[in-house]
Amino acid sequence: MSEGTMQRRAQREQPERAKRLTRVLVCAAAVPVMLVATGCSSDSGSDDGGGDKAASASASASPSPTVQAAAYRTLPEACRVLSKKTLKDLAPKAKSGKEGSSDDVASRASCSWSSLDNNGVKGSQFRWLNVSLLRFESDTTRGPGDELAQEYYDKQVREVRATPGAKGLSAQAVAGTGDEATAVRYDLKKKEGTFKQQTVVARVENVVVTLDYNGAGLAGDKTPDAAALLSDAKKAAREAVLSVTRANGPAAASGSPSAPASGRPSAPASKAPSASASGKS
Repeated sequence: MSEGTMQRRAQREQPERAKRLTRVLVCAAAVPVMLVATGCSSDSGSDDGGGDKAASASASASPSPTVQAAAYRTLPEACRVLSKKTLKDLAPKAKSGKEGSSDDVASRASCSWSSLDNNGVKGSQFRWLNVSLLRFESDTTRGPGDELAQEYYDKQVREVRATPGAKGLSAQAVAGTGDEATAVRYDLKKKEGTFKQQTVVARVENVVVTLDYNGAGLAGDKTPDAAALLSDAKKAAREAVLSVTRANGPAAASGSPSAPASGRPSAPASKAPSASASGKS
């Protein structure tokens, strides 16, 4: 090949190389722009998704449920809710009270006294006294403690009024005894004799007090006066309610809770002790 021919060929290839180089440079310059555009588009989509999730989480979130704290946080010692004088009047021959079993004395407690005044051939006078205390704690699912106590109070009164074998039953409201109180009286005949039964159910804030008191004249002794027994039972119930108030201090007595609710029930009503007198003696 001659020198002239080679020169002409080189002249023809130069424009082609220039064109190819231009295309490469243009593509190379376009790649970062595409990457930047793609990156911006991806970030924008990510921000939108995160914003949607945050908004969704915020919309689904709701405040934790709250309930007013129960006014009374504890119970007095069941065997000490009544004064010595009251015990002497109602159960004169009782040496000491018998405390009921409980796995949480701050929530449920009871005490009973049994008195037998034996007069030999002249007969005997029998008295039986029992005080039961049940405290309800406020619960976020079940409700305030005083409302739970109200439900149990109503249940207790219904149960007492439905005592099997009760004769001459009557019920009356009792004033000046907690927030509400009902006294139920009736006769219950047993093989030993006729027992005069008095039950006072009282509610003070989130605590229910059930006081049972019965008496009988045995072995030919006279039957005790039902009106006198009822009067004594009412007096003792007021005293027991006052003991509950005092055990919780001035703040509780004024109705101001001293601590927030724990959110746990102290005792479900379904497991609460029954006030039915059908098994009493």
